[in-house]
Amino acid sequence: MTLKTLNTFAVDVITLPDEEELFWYVAQNVVGRLQFLDCVIYKADEAGTELTQVAALGAKNPYDREILNPLKIPFGQGITGGVAQSKTAVIIEDLLKDQAYIPDSEPARSEICVPLVSQGRVVGVIDSEHTEIAAFDQADLEVLTTVAAMTSAKLELLAEVSRSHKQYLALKESHKQLSEEIQNRAALEAELFNVRKMEAVGQLTGGVAQEVNKLLTVISGKVEFVGMAESEAQVQEYLGEAHTAAARAANDILDLTGPSPRLDLADDPTNLNTMITTICAQNRQRLPGDIQMDLVEDMLSIEVDPTAAEIALVNLMINARDAMPHGGTLHIKTENIEHGIADNEGLSKNIAPGTYVKLTVRDEGEGIPPEALDQIFDPFFTTKPVGAGTGLGLSMVLGFMQQSGGAVIAKPDVSQGATFELYFPTS
Repeated sequence: MTLKTLNTFAVDVITLPDEEELFWYVAQNVVGRLQFLDCVIYKADEAGTELTQVAALGAKNPYDREILNPLKIPFGQGITGGVAQSKTAVIIEDLLKDQAYIPDSEPARSEICVPLVSQGRVVGVIDSEHTEIAAFDQADLEVLTTVAAMTSAKLELLAEVSRSHKQYLALKESHKQLSEEIQNRAALEAELFNVRKMEAVGQLTGGVAQEVNKLLTVISGKVEFVGMAESEAQVQEYLGEAHTAAARAANDILDLTGPSPRLDLADDPTNLNTMITTICAQNRQRLPGDIQMDLVEDMLSIEVDPTAAEIALVNLMINARDAMPHGGTLHIKTENIEHGIADNEGLSKNIAPGTYVKLTVRDEGEGIPPEALDQIFDPFFTTKPVGAGTGLGLSMVLGFMQQSGGAVIAKPDVSQGATFELYFPTS
């Protein structure tokens, strides 16, 4: 149960849209399923001086997502406040012997309490109580610490996405005002704004996708190793390594979204046909059931970052699948082309004349509405319902292609689906 729950959390955490959904998911779908029968999650205020109960499972949560008489505890007060102040997890074997214990809705005899730490600051606490003495041991602490680290990493990602979205809205408003004041420079300013916006968000989304993918791979791998462990010592070792990988996510995300000018993409010779074939083979459960490929035989080599390119292509294919909820064929085509100056019309940016590898991805869905065509590459724009996607996929594709020296164009056809063409410079 522990392995399955941690593995499911590692996958599902990416889709949780906000803090509220995350806290309730952790309380009810993670901690609860790990046999911590009574759980309360506290959130710290912005000042870092007070904790408030925001999600629970057990006596504090008898009705769906409602907390009875949510407590507010100052940092440093009681066991929970002490953990928030010290940033150190604790196990209390007998609460009646601990003068710091603050009784809540029902009396308890033992308690385990783990802080949520983001960028060196305590942002919350996960707390579980039990009616029996010494109900928690070191193994419970390892598991709950792993859950706390993964939760903290997701909180950092949510905070960074929120900050980026606010910056985007601020830039958009500034551009609107500038366009109204200087009409004769509107076209030039719009192009400049778009380039800066897409490059900045492209850095964020491309990096987040890569780092999250690496993190999930490590955690999932360690969880699988636990299932093959031959001793309790090996189980604890693998759980500890999974916890370490999850804890590193906080620093990874912080480094990723720091003030670096561009993503550090590799520039490796790559055969696009081989990459496409591999992606389709490895992602059969996630892609449309019917895929038709028309791959040129004498494929020219391109120089791209393989990981970033794979993420971009998977994004396009997943979008195609989502556009065909009732089924349909995904068409994938590659070809070597000669590109001229006159061919730049409609591309995301002008590219130099020369030889390119052109990738075409076409679905048979409902197509892109004309009114949405100018927005599909915008960061955070999505037609999906809340929780079904962040709206960063296509903006990441655009940012990756432009940083790689290529370009992308969308060709909508409301009656025959949508077509995306990617232009990769050859080696």
